[in-house]
Amino acid sequence: MPETTVANALRRPRAPRNTAPPPADTGTGESSAGDIDTSYLESLLGYNARRAALSVITIFLQRMAPYGLRPVDFSVLTLIAHNPGITSRQICAALDILPPNLVGMIKHLQKRELIERRPHPTDRRAQGLHLTPSGKKLQRDAQATATSLEQGATHALTPAELKTLIQLLKKVYRG
Repeated sequence: MPETTVANALRRPRAPRNTAPPPADTGTGESSAGDIDTSYLESLLGYNARRAALSVITIFLQRMAPYGLRPVDFSVLTLIAHNPGITSRQICAALDILPPNLVGMIKHLQKRELIERRPHPTDRRAQGLHLTPSGKKLQRDAQATATSLEQGATHALTPAELKTLIQLLKKVYRG
């Protein structure tokens, strides 16, 4: 997926889906929502991936609101937590983010005192990113929340099915 599509999908909160039964036939000849043929769309990987992603992202946005984190912020903090000293260039490569887009995120996370820059041990030109103590706590709490919401969002899948789904999705985006 191009970055702008991913960014838009991750940044637009969606209202919860209406789960009420479809309206009754009004006699106007129009089809109700239950009569719409979506079979072709449902045969497309992109359609299904987007529907699944929106379902999870909606919950993610709600649960991460208390932390003040968007999905991309959570991803950046998580990479730094699991890779202390990671460089901005490495984050861009891992998350497929353009460097100018990451600059503002890093500044915002620094302003919130969640991350700090330190000289890189082997590259004098680079700076490594590290979580501050408050950044470590926030990331740890947010990661626990993300794990919980993922379990809730995938409750209909067995552990084996979830593992297979993740492996198959990785094959699609890694090639």
